[in-house]
Amino acid sequence: MAIDNVQAVLSKQIGTNKCDVISTTAMTGKDYYCIYFPVESVIASIVATNATTATGSAIANLHTTMAAGTTLFLNITDVELSSGVGMCYYTQAQ
Repeated sequence: MAIDNVQAVLSKQIGTNKCDVISTTAMTGKDYYCIYFPVESVIASIVATNATTATGSAIANLHTTMAAGTTLFLNITDVELSSGVGMCYYTQAQ
């Protein structure tokens, strides 16, 4: 996912791209660049292609409670919540 210009960055920041609003249904095979949690939410599982799972990585710490207002900027392909709501932003047709 390359950013071509400043306008593309601004569009992402103000949320003008597409969005899936998720709850406890697993979302797989996606290409989200951002997830915003408007209410306290608990992540049951998450896969982020630009986050390392190498020795010493703390990626497993993302399987936790996210406070209301938390935003994750990661290239997320799979996510499932055990409670709460997530607004998942993407640019490509899914």
